[in-house]
Amino acid sequence: MESARRISKVWKSKPTLEGAGVHLKRAFGNNEVPLFDPFLLLDDFHSNYPPHYLKGFPWHPHRGIETITYVIHGRVEHGDSMKNKGVIASGDIQWMTAGSGIIHQEMPRGDSEGLLWGFQLWANLPASRKMMEPRYRGIVSRQIPEATLKGDIRVKVICGEIGNVKGPVRDVVVDPSYLDVSLPPETTFNHPIERGHKVFAYVVDGEGYFDPERSAYSHEVVANAYFDMKEHCACGPESLILYGDGDEVAITAEERPVRFLLVSGKPIGEPVAWYGPIVMNTREELRTAFEEYENGTFIKHR
Repeated sequence: MESARRISKVWKSKPTLEGAGVHLKRAFGNNEVPLFDPFLLLDDFHSNYPPHYLKGFPWHPHRGIETITYVIHGRVEHGDSMKNKGVIASGDIQWMTAGSGIIHQEMPRGDSEGLLWGFQLWANLPASRKMMEPRYRGIVSRQIPEATLKGDIRVKVICGEIGNVKGPVRDVVVDPSYLDVSLPPETTFNHPIERGHKVFAYVVDGEGYFDPERSAYSHEVVANAYFDMKEHCACGPESLILYGDGDEVAITAEERPVRFLLVSGKPIGEPVAWYGPIVMNTREELRTAFEEYENGTFIKHR
């Protein structure tokens, strides 16, 4: 008999500064390792004030991970050491496998009204693939299929599948699924996910119930304030929901619609040594990576 996954923990993303001075919200990061294995970080960059993002993320290295950038408003100009160059526009995805090492930059520019909104997710690579050949995949919005389910539920399938609708990003080491789901009021989204895979949701807009139990006391909730003592069963914008194990997720919108990202992947279960933009398995590997960056031998790709 199939069992619905229950919420393990809920918390809100927190303001932080990254890059050369980009204001963003961090849903999870270094402090949450290994709760989200194989995922390492999720940032929500959302601003209509250009001085908070225009300085961007100038040239910097990555090794040992994949970075997935999803823009829903505005644009991000980018370039890298493999001579890829272009713009990630509204609705586009950049899926970059750093592998043995890549140097790139990402410079947000916003839309005609100055609005920038998107997400960057980091996925880890296992030790056997840390030094794989880097690769870059730029997927424009028209290449991302949308599944329409009963009740006019709409799902953009970036990676993984819904029924016979498959996302354009495939052949990824940690077998991920990455869905952008929009539920109208009075609908429920049931989605099977393989047991043992890590699953989380991040609320983009609206409000929904993310497991059938609907009890704020059945899981850990990280409150925003010491005297925040109200029972919050529904999860609203900038809420991060981490699931326990099970066969499927069941998410319901009632009076209000809800839009959320739903991400899952196969855990790696290896040690994580992380400093800045590089994630390896040991401190010695980190030391080697930074020494190579300093002496000009960091780039290995052809």
